[in-house]
Amino acid sequence: MQPIEDYRSTLSDPASRRHGTFSYLPPMSPEAIRRQVAYLVARGWNAAVEHVEPRHAAGSYWYLWKLPMFGEQNVERILAEVQACRQAHPGHHVRLVGYDSARQTQGTAMVVHRGRAA
Repeated sequence: MQPIEDYRSTLSDPASRRHGTFSYLPPMSPEAIRRQVAYLVARGWNAAVEHVEPRHAAGSYWYLWKLPMFGEQNVERILAEVQACRQAHPGHHVRLVGYDSARQTQGTAMVVHRGRAA
């Protein structure tokens, strides 16, 4: 078993901050993001896209991009909204959230684009 490493991050270095489990992994490829969206849809979760300036990402408030896509089953439409948010806010972090209506909670949330830290 390998030793567990401490991930060095500080409030004074926005580039060192991480936002959720997936953010400790290398960035996801477009195909990996597509598979995550397909998983979200297969679970029956409702997709939503959020964004925030990197300097404010550690806070609890992220801006909602449009309304959640209640009942949307088309992976390409969800990916198109992620891309539209990225184009509208190129310097922001963009997060995809899957809301589980049955449990009334988030089933998943992942940063799918990291903006540049200021």
